[in-house]
Amino acid sequence: MTGNQLPPLPPGALDGVRVVDMTTVLFGPYCTMWLGDMGADVIKVEGLDGDSTRNTGPARHPGMAGIFLGINRNKRSIALDAKTPEGRSVLTSLIASADVFVTNVRPNAIRRLGLDYESVRGRNSRLVYAKAVGYGQDGPYAAYPAFDDTIQAMSGGASLQAEFAGVPQYVASAVADKTSGALLALAVVAALRHAERTGQGQEIELPMFETMVSFNLVEHLYGCTFAPPLGEARYPRVVSPFRRPYRTRDGYIAVIPYNDGQWTRFFELIGRPGLMQEPRFASMAARTRNIDALYELLASEVTTRTSAEWLEALRQADIPAVPVKSISELVEDDPHLHQTGFFQEVEHPSEGRVVMTAAPARMPASPLGLRRHAPRLGEHTVEILRELGHSQNEIDRLLASGALKISREAAGE
Repeated sequence: MTGNQLPPLPPGALDGVRVVDMTTVLFGPYCTMWLGDMGADVIKVEGLDGDSTRNTGPARHPGMAGIFLGINRNKRSIALDAKTPEGRSVLTSLIASADVFVTNVRPNAIRRLGLDYESVRGRNSRLVYAKAVGYGQDGPYAAYPAFDDTIQAMSGGASLQAEFAGVPQYVASAVADKTSGALLALAVVAALRHAERTGQGQEIELPMFETMVSFNLVEHLYGCTFAPPLGEARYPRVVSPFRRPYRTRDGYIAVIPYNDGQWTRFFELIGRPGLMQEPRFASMAARTRNIDALYELLASEVTTRTSAEWLEALRQADIPAVPVKSISELVEDDPHLHQTGFFQEVEHPSEGRVVMTAAPARMPASPLGLRRHAPRLGEHTVEILRELGHSQNEIDRLLASGALKISREAAGE
């Protein structure tokens, strides 16, 4: 694609839905990125200094760092100081015009601003009010600050990594922020459906802590699923110290025989078909009980051939096996991602050529996609004020008050 204009897309599933996004960093913006990808008109409300991710990492211009560009596509930006009467008045009007309001401002702070659900619902009974919080607000952790690291630690995720590393460790990805953001987007879509059916909005509370405990316990509740427990809260297969990418003669591969047929073929492949009749390995239940011994055997056998030899043999045997790829390899030369158009190189009006990832969900009748470039701070302040019915004199007065801000480009600087 060349030029600053993006190719038009058919309307998305959320076309016509207005989302007011008063969130920062990753959790909330990842949620609203999904809503924007689905076609919603997402208005990003920022303080006068902007979202902190504007300055997180490499950037060609201040305030337009790579992480910000990725998760704030398909959004418009209005910059205002919600602590001032002028800024709060504009924000209140904006929320009244919206279908959805998403915020990760702490509950006590949003209440002091008079922007809590009880305060705003009177002007908009259909409003879906989505709170991105760290912990459920009716529990003793309600006031704790929450970041991806602290949630990984509190939710059991960091301790699970100790099974491999010997000490608690974080996953090398902001999994709590992104998992919670995706689930909040799903909850918003469900609440929009409810509002469409009943004419009534509602308040959504999505806590990161409970989300990640739920996420981790899908498999790890395990024996504690039963009352009284039939075993510990720990799924042995995924925490086995031998569950890892396996070293070959010249590198590493990931291989996972899983069901009876795959293990039968693997044992035949290594010339030991009789292992399938051993009591330790003869069934799924037996293999789960003896998973460390099974995976240790697997690791030992994989060292006997090169990566290419193993990948060919395992694919011929219909046993899941893939190379271990780095993030750089995915970006630079993964043939599948490039052939499917997962990476899109586009021309941003101020940032030049940038790489965007495609939304992984494919919905041909209401496609997800890039409709707007990530905005400069306050780029759409004047445009949004006009949509709210403000005259040019009123806009000039609001800007002169210092409570609102427009981008330098919009100001002609």
